[in-house]
Amino acid sequence: MQWSNWSASVTCQPMVIRYPQSLDEIVAIVNECRQQGRGLRVVGSGHSFTPLVATDGVLISLDHYSGLEQIDVAAGTATVRGGTKIKALGTLLSRHGLAQENLGDIDAQSIAGAISTGTHGTGLTLGSISTQVIGMTLVTGQGEVLVCSEHERPEILRAAQVSLGALGIIASVTLRLVPAYRLEYVWRRENLGLCLEQLGHNTAANRNFEFYWLPHTDKVMTKRMNISQQAAHSQLRHTLRHYQELVLENSVLWLISEVCRHFPTATPAASGLIASLVSSGMDINDSHKIFATPRLVRFQEMEYSLPLENLAVALEAIDRCIRRRRFQVHFPLECRVVRGDDIDLSPAAGRDSAYIAAHMYKGMAYHEYFAALEDILRSYGGRPHWGKLHSLTARELAPLYPRWEHFQAVRASLDPAGLLLNPYLRRILGVGA
Repeated sequence: MQWSNWSASVTCQPMVIRYPQSLDEIVAIVNECRQQGRGLRVVGSGHSFTPLVATDGVLISLDHYSGLEQIDVAAGTATVRGGTKIKALGTLLSRHGLAQENLGDIDAQSIAGAISTGTHGTGLTLGSISTQVIGMTLVTGQGEVLVCSEHERPEILRAAQVSLGALGIIASVTLRLVPAYRLEYVWRRENLGLCLEQLGHNTAANRNFEFYWLPHTDKVMTKRMNISQQAAHSQLRHTLRHYQELVLENSVLWLISEVCRHFPTATPAASGLIASLVSSGMDINDSHKIFATPRLVRFQEMEYSLPLENLAVALEAIDRCIRRRRFQVHFPLECRVVRGDDIDLSPAAGRDSAYIAAHMYKGMAYHEYFAALEDILRSYGGRPHWGKLHSLTARELAPLYPRWEHFQAVRASLDPAGLLLNPYLRRILGVGA
């Protein structure tokens, strides 16, 4: 039996993949693994690039443990099972007139997987998805069902909001929600220099602002999203936007990427071609239908969070590095902003943050490129995204997180035998075998 993640950067051969359908089944699987001395990891949708879930023991999928458990429209909260996919959750919540306040640009993840790695969207006043979590039910490595919230075991909640799956199996989460809303989404091509010059204004003036820079060019694609009271555009118009995204961001990108894979020296010209194809447009629709875009072209990704004020200088340094070392890269670098938080292992802990994500088409060499960018991003105070490729171990990671030792103490108390640890987690958390 073999399992592989979305990008095929991680494969493993678990002894078995289990699909529990109830909380009791989850507890039973944990206790069975404890008694038999088998390692245990939980898998979501496989959209992480790091080997967080790789195991030769038991792999648990919560795909059959999903959906709404409880919803309180007046309070603006909902409790959802850990296997619930974000895309499905948006539809479920909209039926009750509610929505998540922010999302990333992929909605295929399970809610448990998304918060475990600190998945985020963009917006200067908006935190990661983990900051929406106000309660959680965990099945710990000792088989205990543990409920934590802002009022009950709040210190455990702060650790569990970004846990890497190392504290327990997230059976359900309670989310703080907002009334359902529509977004006006505007995208267009702009100059990199002007975009960086106006960065402060754009992040402050727009609810959600991000941009994609095309290497070897001075062009970016900007995305602005703001709440709109206007009626949603027709389904036909919305479908046409998605068709455009499928054609440009997927079909054309795939074709260009294949050319670059076979003829790497063509990448600067390819990047220029992609920049020239960026269009302008606008769409209005329900928020959960606006945030995500289809991702059909496979790639590898590295992403770092850094202090917000360092975004422009870091990107300029990356531009110089790519040109100087002639890296053959045509995939854009995605730049977003996130409000700071107080979660133990959140890359945005203690500071408003900018995120820079680098991508490389599947099958093209990326190690040197990512290593060079990682050096730059670390020099500007960077912390790696837990679900994206990076080279850091516990020795480098510990000084980056003021509450590192607190997380370690919580982990040791909930899973003292290390049932939930695989070799990769032991390396990045510094836990001996």
